[in-house]
Amino acid sequence: MQVYNRKENSYYTDVQYGGGFLKKLYGTAFGRFIMPLVLSRPISKIGGVYTDTFLSKANIKGFIEKNHINMEEYVPKKYKSLNDFFTREIRQECRPMEQNPEIFVSPADSKLSVYPIEPDNRILIKGNEYTVTDLVGKDTDISAYQGGQCLVFRLSVDDYHRYGYSDSGRRKSSRHIKGRLHTVCDISSQYRVYQENSRVVTVLDTDHFGEIVVIEVGALMVGRIVNHNKPAFDKGEEKGYFRLGGSTIVVLVREDTLVLDEDIQSHIAQGMEVKLRFRETIGRNVL
Repeated sequence: MQVYNRKENSYYTDVQYGGGFLKKLYGTAFGRFIMPLVLSRPISKIGGVYTDTFLSKANIKGFIEKNHINMEEYVPKKYKSLNDFFTREIRQECRPMEQNPEIFVSPADSKLSVYPIEPDNRILIKGNEYTVTDLVGKDTDISAYQGGQCLVFRLSVDDYHRYGYSDSGRRKSSRHIKGRLHTVCDISSQYRVYQENSRVVTVLDTDHFGEIVVIEVGALMVGRIVNHNKPAFDKGEEKGYFRLGGSTIVVLVREDTLVLDEDIQSHIAQGMEVKLRFRETIGRNVL
């Protein structure tokens, strides 16, 4: 996938962490045979046990070097495990935010794709057709989202894995949907990952963009999505974090609510993802 790096005004091809293993898992008959076991929550939990132990500290240095992580952006700390490192905290000054209340900000360091919500609440994501109900489950009313936008923020392992709110407001409801843990990169595009994967669906009543739906989607080896579940929140405030692995945040907004910045619209129209940083301005209110 071609990615536009907004900060540097440059382009690059995204390289998937663990790509060799994923090609064998998704691209071979044996890989597909063992896939149900590999993608199961028990296996994810077993991997999580190791990455929570002090033994996994030995992997931190190599992880930093391989993924070119700039540690000057993060709060200094002696990490107890690889998972402790993975949920490291950013220096607040490294993720500044526009205070204009009409601005919608990115919920995470991520690569953004955008898809229209078609009639009958259909969404075509990476060749797979979903309904909004597929994403949020049958217990969430999504009748008002036809004609709106589906924003997909894909996090890679090198990204900051704490995420926040795009606007101030209040939490209306939240529920966890159990599922598998497919990788969220292009190699899994033949699977309906946003319907099959474990995820948390939260309905928010925001102050400047009306009701929105936020879906944190677990991915391969990410069995734990940790939300703080605050009843009220400020724009840019931390909402929660993912444990080890890559993952995705899906945001649903209603029609005539949010207009994205022109450079984002342009690159999305060319089939690219747009690399963003947490709290970066991505659009504005049109209510």
